[in-house]
Amino acid sequence: QVQLVESGGGLVQAGGSLRLSCAVSGRPFATFAMGWFRQAPGKEREFVTAISWSGDRTDYADSVKGRFTISRDNAKNKVYLEMNSLKPEDTAVYYCAAARRGSNWYEENSATATYAYWGQGTQVTVSS
Repeated sequence: QVQLVESGGGLVQAGGSLRLSCAVSGRPFATFAMGWFRQAPGKEREFVTAISWSGDRTDYADSVKGRFTISRDNAKNKVYLEMNSLKPEDTAVYYCAAARRGSNWYEENSATATYAYWGQGTQVTVSS
C-alpha cells in the first residue's frame, strides 16, 4: 500500500516561513505526480500546488503564488513545500497527495479526484 506522511507543520508568526515535507513509501516515487492541498476549519479542501513526476512542471493556486514553492527529491521519495511570507489565512491542515494512475494530471492537477493517495495532514497555524 502507498503511504504518505507529512511533517514540518507548526506555529509561526505572520511573515515567517515554514517547510513541509512528505515522505512516500510503497510505490516507485519517481512516477508519481504530487500535489499539496489544504483545509481550513469550516472550508473545503483546496488546491495549493502540484508538481509533475519529473519536477519540470509546477502549478500554484493564485493565493500562494510567489510565496510558496513545491519541489521534490525522487532519490529520497519526498516532496517539499516551502512557505514564505505566511499569512493568517494560510492557517490550515496541509495534505500531500499522489496522483491517481491514468489521471489527466496536466489538465486537472488542481482537482482532488486526480489524486489517489493522501497523507494524514499536518497543521500549519499562522498567528497575526
